[in-house]
Amino acid sequence: MYFSESQHDEVDSLLRNARLRDELEPLFDESIGSVDYRAMSTHRENEFLQSMLDWERAPMVPISQWFDPELVLPHPDHLAGDQLSELLDTVVEQLYEKQIVLDFTNHLDDRQLYTLIYRDILPSYEKKLSKRNSFLHWDCANVEGDPAIWLRYYASDEERQVWADETGERLPPREVPPHARQLPRAPM
Repeated sequence: MYFSESQHDEVDSLLRNARLRDELEPLFDESIGSVDYRAMSTHRENEFLQSMLDWERAPMVPISQWFDPELVLPHPDHLAGDQLSELLDTVVEQLYEKQIVLDFTNHLDDRQLYTLIYRDILPSYEKKLSKRNSFLHWDCANVEGDPAIWLRYYASDEERQVWADETGERLPPREVPPHARQLPRAPM
């Protein structure tokens, strides 16, 4: 019996699908179970399953160790203003190359942003994926912990109103962020 190339590809996809499902079986949780595989092609399902497996197997390491050699920055107190701003631009580009983007930064001056990278971002343990298909978005306004900065500088009128309706709390006054900067962007 002769199989066409497309039939061979389909058989290979089905076999790969079975292998991926077997490997994911011990890791099965509601996130895998909530996906409607009937809406996906086998090829797309395999990509999704492989990304899940890659995520589960990825080591948690400090972001500074995503770089080779490790990204070690001088302490913010040891840098003059011009040095710090220049190094900040370089570090932001390096983070972007590793698919890390900084969101909500315009309320911070350069020293505050550099300090946040130095103190919070680089030592943070995150999954290091060999092939990252999406960006890691770092919330520099700490929206989850304290929404006041986000509400003051970044939230739309609609978002501000929804927040006020849901919490019953007073809104902080709206302000224009004092430090306009153009950082690399990526989709959410």
